[in-house]
Amino acid sequence: MRSGQGLEGVVKVSGATKNAGLKQIAAALLAPGETVLRNLPPVGDLDVMTDLLRSIGAVVTWTGPEELRVNASGDLTPEAPYDLVTRMRASINVLGPLLARCGEARVAMPGGDNIGSRKIDMHLSGLEAMGATIEVRHGFIEAHADGLLGARHVLEFPSVGATENLLTASVGAKGSTVIENAAREPEITELAAFLNRMGAHVVGAGSSTIEIEGVDELTPAESEIIGDRIEAGTLLMACGIAGGEIELTGTRLEHLEMVVIKLGEMGMRVSPTPDGLWARAPRRLRAVDIATLPHPGFATDFMPQVTAALSVAEGAAIVTENVFDGRFQFVDELARMGADVRNEGRHAVVRGVERLSGAPVRAFDVRAGAALVLAGLAAEGETIVHDGHHIDRGYPDLAGTLRTVGADVERLES
Repeated sequence: MRSGQGLEGVVKVSGATKNAGLKQIAAALLAPGETVLRNLPPVGDLDVMTDLLRSIGAVVTWTGPEELRVNASGDLTPEAPYDLVTRMRASINVLGPLLARCGEARVAMPGGDNIGSRKIDMHLSGLEAMGATIEVRHGFIEAHADGLLGARHVLEFPSVGATENLLTASVGAKGSTVIENAAREPEITELAAFLNRMGAHVVGAGSSTIEIEGVDELTPAESEIIGDRIEAGTLLMACGIAGGEIELTGTRLEHLEMVVIKLGEMGMRVSPTPDGLWARAPRRLRAVDIATLPHPGFATDFMPQVTAALSVAEGAAIVTENVFDGRFQFVDELARMGADVRNEGRHAVVRGVERLSGAPVRAFDVRAGAALVLAGLAAEGETIVHDGHHIDRGYPDLAGTLRTVGADVERLES
């Protein structure tokens, strides 16, 4: 990609396949019959999840450009193989549904982005509190339960993955389950709504306390996947870096409030519209400090992109990563482009420069890759981001989306 004029135009935000769709696909295993999911654009991680469900015994078919059907009517093989699970962390989301439906599950330890320690202790301790027997042997989680029982469980940290797994397991447990200190992300609210359409009784999703009353059976349902707030925030930051005026449709202000607040402090104007958001950016942003926190705080999935924006902002800022301990690997790649970023532990000091320089750089994970693409919008000359397959795991077509608003970005085949 090359830097150019400011961005201008209207973009429809893609469905949130990675953060919402994959979790609902896994939950489809709970109900014999055919579940239909729409607004599900294909991303790299979706291929892994569909292969995983097929290996378990579900029939997965595309019936439209962004419509997927999951038929879990047959007997399931409650095992998630190593070669699939190690490619994508969201594969761990089949653990709860398999345990609830089959009474057992054998799931390889999860992989995914290399962004630091992401332990699954909270998943396992919550399931054990519900009566499951769990052993970790030879790289696999082996779980058994003659019948899950409702329980009250307090999460040590509002983990999205742990909340999702406990939620999908507890809908099939006998009695009431209470998840305290639950994750509050919009994708959790959407998963709970999907489960309720399947016949579950879930209340409180979106708050720190979720209550679930177990049911004897669930039935298939249909779901329209929400707009991807991470893609929307990435596009807002692209506008901030390149300047200009854009409108996003298919997203909601309440999903991006902290991002909008911070971009406002940096000098952007962002306002809600009937269909989404409007944004205008000045020639150059101002530096502000950023600290990531669970929702409704500033999401960790936005940290690399905002660091790229701060690298060309006026002034200096401190970025603090409170969620993952290995997320700053990308700063060395930004430095190759002339950014002044000094990282130590969970903190980075970013001193904005007037302009970056195009350079060959490497994406280490999906959001870091997006950040390097955004940095290229503010770089003189050409920037080439290698290992772009990481970006494809979470964005259906980031280069094409940016081109619709005037960016000079091209996706090269490897």
